[in-house]
Amino acid sequence: MLADEALSLFAGYQYSQNRSEHTVTAYQTDLGQFFRFAAQELGQEPETLEADQIDVYIVRSFLGILTDHGLSRKSMARKLAALRSLFKFLCRKEVLAVNPVQRIASPKVGRKLPHFLYLDQVEGLLKASDCTQLLGARDQVIMELLYGSGLRVSELVGLNRESLDLDSGLLRVLGKGNKERVVPLTDYARRAIESYLKMRSDDKEALLLNYQGTRLSDRSVRRILDKLVTKVSLEQHVHPHMLRHSFATHLLDGGADLRSVQELLGHQKLSSTQIYTHLTRERLKNVYAKAHPRAKGAENS
Repeated sequence: MLADEALSLFAGYQYSQNRSEHTVTAYQTDLGQFFRFAAQELGQEPETLEADQIDVYIVRSFLGILTDHGLSRKSMARKLAALRSLFKFLCRKEVLAVNPVQRIASPKVGRKLPHFLYLDQVEGLLKASDCTQLLGARDQVIMELLYGSGLRVSELVGLNRESLDLDSGLLRVLGKGNKERVVPLTDYARRAIESYLKMRSDDKEALLLNYQGTRLSDRSVRRILDKLVTKVSLEQHVHPHMLRHSFATHLLDGGADLRSVQELLGHQKLSSTQIYTHLTRERLKNVYAKAHPRAKGAENS
């Protein structure tokens, strides 16, 4: 199979697994860069390259070139993750008999603590939409679901009317890997949704529509959030996932147990959720260092 055909097949698989447009595009960019390098190494045109021509030595050469060009470990790990996913998929489909990246170790990358918003910052954003207007009412729903239910932006834009059970206050969400989970709706979110739907005069299945009446995109959600951030004069950059981080952090601060937060977030591994315990501990240490009289005692002795 030609490398280009393998890329197209893999992209189709990613879409079937509910991967976002942003994720699929990023993978295709990294993999396209690799295959162009491989073709050059083999002395042929990229469009003639076959997927089974790739071996472990070409992969190692590619990583070596990236290192020579000063690429960060994080970026290298991302590109290697894309290669792992592709070749694992091709082996599973029996396009390849051998996985050329199976024995290549990933570079160690220090895990950064996620950024989150403080409660007063979130409350400012939650009050920023003009709910008397259709698009403002929609924006309010976006904010209430990102923060109140901890949704990923891809999960948010994929919601349909039938995803809602307003009487029970529950929401069915299609998450990563096409896995469904049920999350609670806050009373604020439920009222915002009811108000928004009453203002709509259509019967389209998508919960969130743009001004043209078609399903809202994840990019549009980012633009809407940018507009609200500007409106409340927040100085820091805020992205939709930061509201999910804030959701998890505020739950743990409020005494929620880790397993419950894991289930609400839809994390497969508990280790993915444990990063938020590190975040809350670090925040508590900073609060202590600033506020407790004994924390600075050594400076005055």
